[in-house]
Amino acid sequence: MQHIEQYQEVFINYLKAYNLDKEPSNLYKPVNYILNLGGKRLRPVLTLMASDIFDGKVNTALNAALAVEVFHNFTLIHDDIMDDAPLRRGKATVHEKWDINTGILSGDAMLILAYQLFEHYPPETYKALMTVFSQTALEVCEGQQYDIDFETRNDVTIPEYLKMIEYKTAVLVAAAMKMGAIVAKASKAEQEAIYKFGKYLGIAFQLQDDYLDAFGNPETFGKQVGGDIIENKKTFLYLKTLELGNDDDRRKLIEFTNSTSLNEPEKVTQVKLLFEKTNAATTTKKEIERYTAKAFDALNALNISEKKKDILRAFGQQLMNRNM
Repeated sequence: MQHIEQYQEVFINYLKAYNLDKEPSNLYKPVNYILNLGGKRLRPVLTLMASDIFDGKVNTALNAALAVEVFHNFTLIHDDIMDDAPLRRGKATVHEKWDINTGILSGDAMLILAYQLFEHYPPETYKALMTVFSQTALEVCEGQQYDIDFETRNDVTIPEYLKMIEYKTAVLVAAAMKMGAIVAKASKAEQEAIYKFGKYLGIAFQLQDDYLDAFGNPETFGKQVGGDIIENKKTFLYLKTLELGNDDDRRKLIEFTNSTSLNEPEKVTQVKLLFEKTNAATTTKKEIERYTAKAFDALNALNISEKKKDILRAFGQQLMNRNM
């Protein structure tokens, strides 16, 4: 087993060699641009790690890992267009640097390029990878649509929200790990167990992202703290405040959300006070712990050494110990 940094290094070196110097350049330059904007490369690293866990060769999993990363960045291009976002990782988004039509088309090309990367595998492995990947790609689209629908709804339930983040975020983390297991020829039972581990960890990760958006350290979080509050997003914290608060708490939360007179810092402060007063903040932290525990429970079904299970647990703990 390697350290996370070693998987990252192997993957980044492979990514650098994946330079699409093709025509028409205005289709492929945006692809190269978004793929080289940086990031933690979490999902492809998980593919390599899963393959290694099941005694597969890390290098054999590189094309599956690259497919995951290309697909993930395809979703980012289209998400940025839908959100009219000007920046991605501190740089101009693709549709800002080029234009919307180019962003749509380059994103479409990336989805196809992701599928092409599976053609490097033998037929049986190819079929298994394609089955997981296609289902996951569709679920990510469903999750994005749920997220869009929630923007105009005032009756979103917590089960609906959890389903949305499962589809929009967690299933790709889960699929990344399952594909590593497929490449390593792990058993079906082990593929499903590592998928569950990734899914529950992905849900915990997104719930923690909700929490950190409100209560994270602005110097280390990497995004604007309070951004979800400013954008009136119906996060887990928001929904829990509605559920746990009294009538006055609910009235205030909706009032702050709809306010056009409060300045942004004051709005963030007031909403965070409600998150704490109603115990929504504490409940969210407990939910993060619950899903992390469910992820670790999934490891019991794996026929691997305790040492390897400990490595996966340590990775999960590291992921969940981002600056609370």
